[in-house]
Amino acid sequence: MTSGFIIIRDSTPPAAIPRGAVVAMGNFDGVHLGHRAVIAAALQMARIQGRPALAVTFEPHPRRFFSPNTPQFRLTDETAKLRLLAGTGLEGAVVMTFDKRRAETTAKDFIHHDLIDRLGVSGIAVGYDFHFGKGRVGSPSLLVNEAPRLGIEVDVQPHIDIDERPVSSSAIRMALAEGQIEDASAMLGGPWFVTGEVIHGDKRGRDLGYPTANIRLDNNCGLKHGIYAVRVGRGQGKNQGKHRSRFDGVASFGRRPTFDNGAPLLEIFLFDFDGDLYGTTLDIAFIGFIRDELKFDSVEALVVRMNEDSARARAVLAAAPDAFPKLGIVNPA
Repeated sequence: MTSGFIIIRDSTPPAAIPRGAVVAMGNFDGVHLGHRAVIAAALQMARIQGRPALAVTFEPHPRRFFSPNTPQFRLTDETAKLRLLAGTGLEGAVVMTFDKRRAETTAKDFIHHDLIDRLGVSGIAVGYDFHFGKGRVGSPSLLVNEAPRLGIEVDVQPHIDIDERPVSSSAIRMALAEGQIEDASAMLGGPWFVTGEVIHGDKRGRDLGYPTANIRLDNNCGLKHGIYAVRVGRGQGKNQGKHRSRFDGVASFGRRPTFDNGAPLLEIFLFDFDGDLYGTTLDIAFIGFIRDELKFDSVEALVVRMNEDSARARAVLAAAPDAFPKLGIVNPA
């Protein structure tokens, strides 16, 4: 893992910015296989030139700026995205604030002011469909056309297909919304994960013989409600201790229709674990979909099904590769 991953923001003084870097540029929601191809191109260019390699990304996501009242299911929030980027071999990330000023910056001004003058980039890698600047008129072809005059190298990566279907963040969101975990994992190049702090619940799982670690996900999370086979690790955060343990488990995401039909909650039962996780931050990687969320006529019927779910989850995890997202350590910005 990368321990020296640096974060450069709009407020970072010029003296703290490594000059002459090669940058991989994009929104990078999910850091999927298409994004990783762009990052790999930047890393290769940087090795050849003997330069550092950085990501250039934008927060909040531009869609949130342009459509603030439209729910946005993000595959990775800013922290998760940076942790994934830190696990790719990049030396850092430039996080540009996407606000009214940036939305009104022309494509050429963005290239000259932000990329050339401020960052002093020596090379740029982008995906075939990346657009930027006011009115989204900035394009890979514009970068290619400007490159000779600016004395920089530009690499444009084509789309990535799996089974003749293009890989994209929207396609991954759709797969997760339909419970197609294997499809989402294939496009991501590894399991999709969420991070959250364990909170106190109603302790009902303990009474049923299935004590759970409860985590509240983002209100816009579009994951299908149901039961999942998961792998769980201690994430970055407080109360983590010196050791980062890894566990298998079964998780329920939904409204608990048998009991209260309340707000969506992620409830994780860790196999072969006995301990207190309250206040701990966990990374939960989704490995397989077990079944839809159901309402049961009795608690006894629910417990019987929970026993079956646990057995199925163990089988799914035993048959799955020992995969977990490769996450780097991000120092506070």
